[in-house]
Amino acid sequence: MKEDLRSSIDALGGPLVAWRRELHRHPEVAFAEAWTQDYLRAHFRRLGIPVRKMAGTGLRAVLKGRPGGRTVALRTDMDALPLQEEGDKPYLSRNPGAAHACGHDGHMAALMAAAEILAARRRDFRGNVVFLCQPAEESPPGGARLMIAAGALEGVDAIFGLHLWQGLPTGFVGAARGPMMAQSDNFRLTVRGKGGHASMPQATVDPIVAAAEVVTALQTVISRNVDPLKPAVLSFGSIHGGSVHNVIPGEVALLGTVRTFDPKVQALIKKRMREVVDGTCSALGASADFEYEDGYPPLVNDPASVDFALRVARDAFGEESVGLIEPVMGGEDFACYLQEKPGAFLFLGAGDGTKYPHHHPGFDIDERALAPAAYFLASLALKFLA
Repeated sequence: MKEDLRSSIDALGGPLVAWRRELHRHPEVAFAEAWTQDYLRAHFRRLGIPVRKMAGTGLRAVLKGRPGGRTVALRTDMDALPLQEEGDKPYLSRNPGAAHACGHDGHMAALMAAAEILAARRRDFRGNVVFLCQPAEESPPGGARLMIAAGALEGVDAIFGLHLWQGLPTGFVGAARGPMMAQSDNFRLTVRGKGGHASMPQATVDPIVAAAEVVTALQTVISRNVDPLKPAVLSFGSIHGGSVHNVIPGEVALLGTVRTFDPKVQALIKKRMREVVDGTCSALGASADFEYEDGYPPLVNDPASVDFALRVARDAFGEESVGLIEPVMGGEDFACYLQEKPGAFLFLGAGDGTKYPHHHPGFDIDERALAPAAYFLASLALKFLA
């Protein structure tokens, strides 16, 4: 089977890259993936795989093998990021303000290739393969819960997902048993003061100064309240106040994120953030509106599913290209599927020769990772159903 699959992947090498580049040219942000949905839907229909729309711009396609057997799901994300792409690649984004800067275009292309390979072998296995194309992975509350509510996991025995990962050598497959990706929360903070002329600060309550103190003070929540043996991150991504050099504004707006693995740590951080924000602003005569948004839950892999998937990877790529990896603080709503069904989320390296990290306007992947990704997805399904 191995050599047969490899030859099939080799035959799809050209189309696989072409699919990825066409998807890259047409990025669409969360819940706006209409062109992407049509492109993937047409592919499943061409293969004779029944497919239906769900969760707005999502898809569920079901490939039926011989009667009996189990059902395995393979999931790809679909959405792009709200970024203006930079660079001069021939497949640069044609949609202003949207870019596939995380690899979802590669995930979709790999799933398309896996579907083509498996569709040609539907008489060779018992059971079913469910292909899930999910919108809005990048935008909490995300699309996974909507997919689940619409019946994405009906009859599914296990689910697997794959992320092309910049931080690993091209072709290396890695995963963590248990927690692998963090709870991903967001917060919004508006510091309110009293504006006025910058030459008369004594007549104002300066929200810029208060906001600066809040940013500094909140760093102590992690360094002085959280057990150092329990990972946690509190980062600001945006701070904005005022528009003129000689006017103290009335308010400053801040945005940030909190990442944790432990629900107790998350609860502690939420509590202490509120206390620190209120106390710091009060001491400076300011006030604050504080909103905290629970994001994706921690992604917790089923250990047995990880062991199975890594065995498949070793058989496919060899011992030196597979291994356990450390968890990362990024968030992923594939976590929601793993709260419902056993399964695993894995990384496949795509970082060789690339300059920019995930979510950078110049991000790209090493396209040599596409064929291994498709081969691995198809192998996972066939081995699971066997």
